[in-house]
Amino acid sequence: MNILVTGGNGFIGSNLIRRLLKEGHYIVSIDDLSTGKRNNSVLSANYLFQDILHIDKLDFQADLIYHLAALSRIQPSFNKPDKTFETNVLGTEKIMEWARLKNCKVVYAGSSSKHHDPYQSPYAMYKYLGEEVVKMYKTVYGMDAEIARFYNVYGPNEIVGDQENDGAAVIGIWRDQIAKKKPLTIVGDGNQRRDFTHVDDIVDGLWRIGMKKEKHEDAWELGSGKNYSINELYGMFRNKFKTRYEHIADQPGNYSATLQLNDDAQRRLGYNPQDRLEKYIKSL
Repeated sequence: MNILVTGGNGFIGSNLIRRLLKEGHYIVSIDDLSTGKRNNSVLSANYLFQDILHIDKLDFQADLIYHLAALSRIQPSFNKPDKTFETNVLGTEKIMEWARLKNCKVVYAGSSSKHHDPYQSPYAMYKYLGEEVVKMYKTVYGMDAEIARFYNVYGPNEIVGDQENDGAAVIGIWRDQIAKKKPLTIVGDGNQRRDFTHVDDIVDGLWRIGMKKEKHEDAWELGSGKNYSINELYGMFRNKFKTRYEHIADQPGNYSATLQLNDDAQRRLGYNPQDRLEKYIKSL
């Protein structure tokens, strides 16, 4: 199968490409490296380092598109709402129109922020609108398109750094702070609960959505089904690294909980995620 992956140099995209190549698919990736890393490139895949806004210039007959390219963090979106809109909404429209003309299936990477008030952050609003763009193309043009929602993904190739400049999530932020011998920052009281999902499970869920003909009227929820508080996560890091922490002020858009809301992927696709969080932290 000929497959296009947008955001293929990112955390999830690079892991997905490895899985697809192992199964013998021909892969083309588009990534402008705004958050992706060139060294995430995988041998045997074909890479175009360009903005998805210019996908109309791509001469490639894809059978399937995994649209993962996005500015994917809440806090940086407050300082870059225009760029976030351009990538997450306009970019998604460009991908859908290209896919419509090529008559190929699309799997769109949504976000668990869809379950919260979209007015809390530019990121939440624009991922919400991205899903609406996909649904509009499904309804108006009868396109074959599915939405997958992710939950606090971690694992190999995750971004390690800060959130503002690097787009890291909490585990990547804490790994960076440990490397710099800084205390781990806990936002607010640390009681926020998160469904941490290993990237191997996300990749397996994406594979199943892309390869199977099962259709969802809304979106496939790709969580682990297990949630931990940020304080519990810190306990795992403390046991491994004997590190200190400090509380910092709560941040806008910091939800009290992001939890998988249904098990449709488990029941209908055979998706079988595992709780690997503590084992992963011990392996760092």
